[in-house]
Amino acid sequence: MSDITPPPGPVTGSPAGSAPADTDLGRLPTIRLQPSRHKRVQHGHPWVYSNEVEMDKAAKGLPAGSVVKLVDAGGSALGLATFNPHTLIAARLLTRDLSERVDTGFFVRRLRRAVEIRDRLFDRPFYRLIHAESDGLPALIIDRYGDVVVVQANTVAMDRRLGMILAALDEVLDPRAIVLRNDSAARSYEGLPEEVRVAKGTVEGLVPVEENGATFFADLSEGQKTGWFFDQRDNRAFIANLCRGKSVVDFYTYAGGFGVLAAKRGASHVTLVDRSALSLSIAMKAAEANGVADRVDAAKGDAFNLMDQWVAEGRSFEVVIADPPAFVKSRKDLAVGSRAYRRMTKAAARLVAPGGMLLVASCSHNMEPSLFHQEVARGIGEAGRQGRILRFAGAGPDHPVHPLLPETQYLKAMVLAMD
Repeated sequence: MSDITPPPGPVTGSPAGSAPADTDLGRLPTIRLQPSRHKRVQHGHPWVYSNEVEMDKAAKGLPAGSVVKLVDAGGSALGLATFNPHTLIAARLLTRDLSERVDTGFFVRRLRRAVEIRDRLFDRPFYRLIHAESDGLPALIIDRYGDVVVVQANTVAMDRRLGMILAALDEVLDPRAIVLRNDSAARSYEGLPEEVRVAKGTVEGLVPVEENGATFFADLSEGQKTGWFFDQRDNRAFIANLCRGKSVVDFYTYAGGFGVLAAKRGASHVTLVDRSALSLSIAMKAAEANGVADRVDAAKGDAFNLMDQWVAEGRSFEVVIADPPAFVKSRKDLAVGSRAYRRMTKAAARLVAPGGMLLVASCSHNMEPSLFHQEVARGIGEAGRQGRILRFAGAGPDHPVHPLLPETQYLKAMVLAMD
């Protein structure tokens, strides 16, 4: 990993500078919804689509990222929201309380509530701190790695308020370093540039991650997402407890989250598979840190190719884990991606020794749980195998689900006992 160094000069939150506090309700612009298009928001949904808005000249002329007062067709207030006239999701609800001011204090209150919840869930400060709409801060992701925090702002509204967000983080957590991982594909939909930089302090090399009683390492500059996937924490622990004395293969291992923990929980041998040499080196560093490197090896290559090769060679493992990147990145990918999950499950199931265990997962929010279940079942059937589902779970509790936003319930992990 290349060292990340802070940029010269003050952090402004965007090339155009930080947004001013949105404090005076009387001065906030009003966005009116079309007749009968307010009911979803009135009942708690946090999004308003552009075709639900009275997109008149005034609305179209508002700067992207503005905070607005949202009203129904009759003028009754629905709450305060961020607004972008140029995107499909035009408004994202911030609060129903019209007396709230969207300033640094607003972010401080949301952060403190999020910390309070996580402190009741975890005894160590390694978790997702802000999970966007589910934590009341739309399109904002914040992950906590001890005294280092990673921030990802995926809309113009949050990008313009990075100054407030960073100030709020300082007040609530006073982290040693803050990294901006503003390189997600979602930013392109808002016309935002991609960037990775340090906004506070310095970060040199890999950052340690403590999870499930084990030590791992995250690459905060070049790693996937924000450097680590906290969402699989509980699923890693569940399958690891089934690995004692067993041979294990961990496909798409990334930084070793599943496989290294399996070895630490007593697996007889673990093979880590990834197409990235950098990821495998980080995973093996974790194996060494946990004292299990003598029972862990790495295989660089494409997971599908290695699965097919090892099936042809007659190899098998007592526990097979396959946690791939998203095969369905958008709705148009659904048909192809669904078949990919089926094919992956088929190949993985053929590698499971009789009486062994299989974990397969999907992080594609467009892949609904029922469809994932269906494709996994078909893959097992095509492999000529039978199994029973022991666990069908989502992300850990630091990735809370918004009750009316299925997109926040994106992760699916299925564990099967194979006959």
